[in-house]
Amino acid sequence: MPDLKRAGKPQLHYVIDDHTDPWKNAPYLLLQHGNGRSSRFWYSWVPYLSRYYKVVRPDARGLGASSADFDLEQGVTVETLVDDLAAICDAIGAPSVHFCGESMGGIMGLAFSAMHPERVRTLTLVSTPVYINDKAKESYSMGHASRIAAMQAMGREAWLKATNASTRFPPDADPGLVDWYSAEYAKGRPDVQLAYAKLVNSASAASFLPRIQAPVLGLYPTAGAITSAEQEKLLRENVRDLRIVHLPTPYHMVHYTHRAACASHLLHFMASHDGVACGEA
Repeated sequence: MPDLKRAGKPQLHYVIDDHTDPWKNAPYLLLQHGNGRSSRFWYSWVPYLSRYYKVVRPDARGLGASSADFDLEQGVTVETLVDDLAAICDAIGAPSVHFCGESMGGIMGLAFSAMHPERVRTLTLVSTPVYINDKAKESYSMGHASRIAAMQAMGREAWLKATNASTRFPPDADPGLVDWYSAEYAKGRPDVQLAYAKLVNSASAASFLPRIQAPVLGLYPTAGAITSAEQEKLLRENVRDLRIVHLPTPYHMVHYTHRAACASHLLHFMASHDGVACGEA
């Protein structure tokens, strides 16, 4: 579990899961977690993917085991997060990677792909909004002035429980999964998570879309509250090579509720673009 140390910048932690054949020099796949989460949230995808790809799971700055030793007011920006991703690719010696990001992690992938097109072989977006629309902002606000105000007034645990039920997980989701998600999320520093919430609430990836050269796969809920039809239309009109797959749920966390389907779509999408065999006798 390496740590990338850099002068004047936060230390970055990442995990590499590699069960590929040593003689094949398999490509890298970078899995980027979403808002307030960490690399641990990808645990269930690793068995599907790491047999065929070298899986890299970074903790975004300040989250997971990455350092929060930076100015939270100035240090959580699209530009700093993209710079961190490039530094991790340099550290592992990967000129290019397949990139898969969930929710905010996909926004990071859109920005990284636009700013460093030579470094992205394919881009996969999992429940990734182009921006947080008014309906989603209202849902996350839970009757308060904003998401930020709700998190501060309700407390993180109460806000998380309420939004888990309203947007993230269906009513029939495994209670153990929802409890684990809440407990794992609660390991993050509240002030760091607030800084990321502020970024996501105001960010828009629309300007990056026409600059993306890599083939793009979207794995999206059907009629999702966070990823609207309007945003999918924006993707279709501005991304030159795009395929969208809808999972049969309106809830946001498709990478948990439909993990096998999502991982299979990702695996075959990557393989179709670089010729890696993704099945065995």
